[in-house]
Amino acid sequence: MPKRSTLKVRSVWISDVHLGFKGCQAQALLHFLHSVEAEYLFLVGDIVDFWSIKRTPYWPQEHTNVIRSILGKAKHGTRVVYIPGNHDEVMRDCVGHKFGNLEIHREYIHTTADGKKLLILHGDEFDVVVKHSRLLAGLGSWAYDRLLSLNYYVNRARRLFRYSSYWSLAAYLKMKVKNAVNFISSFEDALVHIAGERGVDGVVCGHIHHPEIRSIDNILYCNDGDWVESCSTLLEHHDGRLELKHWQREHPVGTGMDLALLDSLLTDNQRAA
Repeated sequence: MPKRSTLKVRSVWISDVHLGFKGCQAQALLHFLHSVEAEYLFLVGDIVDFWSIKRTPYWPQEHTNVIRSILGKAKHGTRVVYIPGNHDEVMRDCVGHKFGNLEIHREYIHTTADGKKLLILHGDEFDVVVKHSRLLAGLGSWAYDRLLSLNYYVNRARRLFRYSSYWSLAAYLKMKVKNAVNFISSFEDALVHIAGERGVDGVVCGHIHHPEIRSIDNILYCNDGDWVESCSTLLEHHDGRLELKHWQREHPVGTGMDLALLDSLLTDNQRAA
């Protein structure tokens, strides 16, 4: 039976998984979840994409397996902190509730092992389109879904030519469009500003599907990315050091060995549940 290598860290941040959307990279996320052990797991919004489900109902077994894996971690001692975003905002009605080791917050302040205070929030409240026009946000989400659907065909062609790593057409085009680059910069500045007002050392967010970790005006800005385009996660090591990891790039899922490993891990998890 394939043996898994376990990544042991203090904290994990993931966001923008978009379960219920066809572009969700659930297989890569399952591979990551079954390869990591952490004291804290922060779900920084848009874990389930209720917008997409409402437009086009879609929920394969892999998406159920992601939920089971997260709940399994909570059951076995990981403290899971869920901060809903705009695509799963219905869960904001549950803010303040705790279900065993899973708790739901609007935002959260986490203290790292080396004493840094980090404000954690999804970030949609700093997106002018989402905040002021649900219609425009919905149209933008629809267009974005269409673009992401092209990723499937692009990567299918890449596999035919033996390119093993996942590549996002949507992410590439986003960084080539001036308005998108300006939006990302404005978003980062807004998050850094609120972190400064709160008197914290840094901020961790999601929402814009653009993984990043850097210092802006002496404030640490961290965006854990997403599991649609970049398959990225933010990690805190036991000494407090933060690391941004692109899981699919470093651990491509899709070969026979990878699928065998994933199947064995899912079987082991079901037995332990």
